[in-house]
Amino acid sequence: MNEDILSFIWRFQYFETADLRTDENLGLSVIRTGYKNVNAGPDFSEARVIIDGVQWIGSIEIHVKSSDWFLHTHETNDAYEGVILHIVWENDRPVIRKDGTSIPTLSLKGLVKTAVLERYAQLQDEKEGIPCAAMFHEVAEIQKYAMLDRVLLERLDRKASAVNRLLEINKNDWEETAYQWLAKHFGFKLNDHSFLRLAQIASWKTIQKHRDRPLQIEALLFGCAGLLPDADETVEVYVRQLRNEFQFLSAKYKLTDQPMQSHEWKFSRLRPVGFPTVRIAQLARLLSEHGSLFSMIITATNFQELQSRFQIGQSQYWEEHYIFGKKAKARVPAMGSDSSALLIINAVVPLLVAYSKQRQQPELLDKAIYWLSEIPAENNRITRDWNDLGMRVTTAADSQALIEWYNQYCTPRKCLECTIGAALVRSV
Repeated sequence: MNEDILSFIWRFQYFETADLRTDENLGLSVIRTGYKNVNAGPDFSEARVIIDGVQWIGSIEIHVKSSDWFLHTHETNDAYEGVILHIVWENDRPVIRKDGTSIPTLSLKGLVKTAVLERYAQLQDEKEGIPCAAMFHEVAEIQKYAMLDRVLLERLDRKASAVNRLLEINKNDWEETAYQWLAKHFGFKLNDHSFLRLAQIASWKTIQKHRDRPLQIEALLFGCAGLLPDADETVEVYVRQLRNEFQFLSAKYKLTDQPMQSHEWKFSRLRPVGFPTVRIAQLARLLSEHGSLFSMIITATNFQELQSRFQIGQSQYWEEHYIFGKKAKARVPAMGSDSSALLIINAVVPLLVAYSKQRQQPELLDKAIYWLSEIPAENNRITRDWNDLGMRVTTAADSQALIEWYNQYCTPRKCLECTIGAALVRSV
């Protein structure tokens, strides 16, 4: 038993309500269960009940045991003085307000249908990644696709919130934020934190002062990344040029105060084309070609136009090398269509959504969602599992929604907050 299922039972009144009485033997009628509170304070607000013939309006608090009131120190919090009814599974201790009056308690143990609890337990104990997989076919299609639309918007909101946190750190500077956010996603998960740190050290303003000198941008990025070979290991002209440029620029901008180390970068489990050295070279090319990454994103008219801007090559040295000092056997390719699509999905779309919300420009949100509908769906274990259940997985909008659904609801077993899980529990 936990508070989630008790809140669900209370919210939808899945218990015997005929001749309902509190534990104090007072007649109880529920007019309104209240509005679920997602912030601090009692679990439900603005509830309306009649207790012993008197109508009460206020908050409802949910606990497994009534003694949890004291375990959570609610007796010291004035926000709980407005609780008009305490919903519990087991009443093991009375709760008294500061003025000495008792808070009426309703124990649900013995009032709830066993089938409801058994179905909930079945979902919670399921070993499959999608707990309702065996029962998924029982739910109407309209409910499934309503949930799909919902989780897509939730994912966009969640990622936009991450952009906003970075924007706040950057004091509302959209150019710096767009640069750092894009750079982070050049790390493609395995190196995303390292790329973000690199962009915070080699700032957008510093990079822009050397936009007309691509070699200097490479020197700044590779030098700040801690990836330049030691002087006694440098035999190639290009590498010596990078070291000389970085020595000058690091002194000019005091960049040695916060150096990165080479061990911060991950190469294992990556194909050579995805090595951070290659991605840094591609990022340097992007920075040298665009005076404003933010404007490049905001003004793009379609997905194909934007993707072509990300499908960039790298300087000549990095067309022949994956790492410093070792020539590749074949030409190193530019960023491909799959990688550039992932950049748009994970970096560009959240930027558009965040800017849309801040500036109240819904057309940008529409554009972001439209772009997702133009990109082919991601193919991974999660999307394949959903596809096996008959869910549509044709565009990136579908795959992004299904990934969010799986990660935010299925994995943490938040079945009662999911349209499908709630429908299955209600159906018994």
